[in-house]
This record gives sequence, C-alpha cells and structure tokens, in this order.
Amino acid sequence: MGHDETQDDRRTQERAEITARLARFKSTQEKFAREREEFARQAWRKAQRGEAAE
Repeated sequence: MGHDETQDDRRTQERAEITARLARFKSTQEKFAREREEFARQAWRKAQRGEAAE
C-alpha cells in the first residue's frame, strides 16, 4: 500500500507542477499580447502624426 500512496503523491505533485507551469506560460503569453497591443497603438499614433515608426 505504501507504494501506491507514494506513486499517488508523486502524480499529485507532478500535476501541481504542470498546472503552475501552464499558469506561468499563460501569464507570459498575456504579457506579450499586451505588449504587442501597446506597440501597435503607439505605431498607429505615430503614423497618424506622420512620424517614422521605430
């Protein structure tokens, strides 16, 4: 029985680690999306004013 409990504990820990990794990945992707949106907004404003894009 101890073996099964150890294996279950390991699986639970692995699931928790995967969940944490996915949360970090999602957070990073959302940050990149916000940065892209902000860059596009700034580029659009500059284009409207006739400034060169960076």
